[in-house]
Amino acid sequence: MSTTTKQKSSNLDKPLGRGKPEVNIATFALLFSEIVQYSQNRVYSVSELQNKLSDMGQHVGSHLLDLLFVREKGYKREVKLLNMLLFIKNNFWKTLFGKQADTLEHSNDDERTYYIIEAEHLVNKFISVPKDKGKLNCAAFTAGIIEAILNGANFPAKVTAHWHKGTTFMIEFDESVIIRDKMVEGK
Repeated sequence: MSTTTKQKSSNLDKPLGRGKPEVNIATFALLFSEIVQYSQNRVYSVSELQNKLSDMGQHVGSHLLDLLFVREKGYKREVKLLNMLLFIKNNFWKTLFGKQADTLEHSNDDERTYYIIEAEHLVNKFISVPKDKGKLNCAAFTAGIIEAILNGANFPAKVTAHWHKGTTFMIEFDESVIIRDKMVEGK
């Protein structure tokens, strides 16, 4: 007497694959607003809240780095600065937000500074900022993710989120990155 039973497969048993994973936008909005509220109840100022969000983003980014390079690059790490920035603008942004970032710009004043600009950044889309926290930019969470990815890929940088042309991520690289990039380029 044999009976055939189908075993239920768990999401943990499924391969990562190359398909486009999708998260319901309402679920994301609820989760992220809870993260902001949780953090807000444990700080005393807007800058502390942004730092807390950035720290949480860095934790996420440090875990995303290897996954992105395995999926997108086949274990190949970038060594050129511009290629790494384009990887973040295109591949990373598409993986997290379903589209490429709007703009990547280089500062005219400082060769160490770059900007990634998003007209309407997803993490700010569903957050209502109270009047007493007017300069709060919840995109500090994304800035933390970007910073962790750059630091983990050996491109030491400080990333901050600003209200300019929508949301602007200012990336300030360590001087050693610029020197190394010039040596790689042969300049």
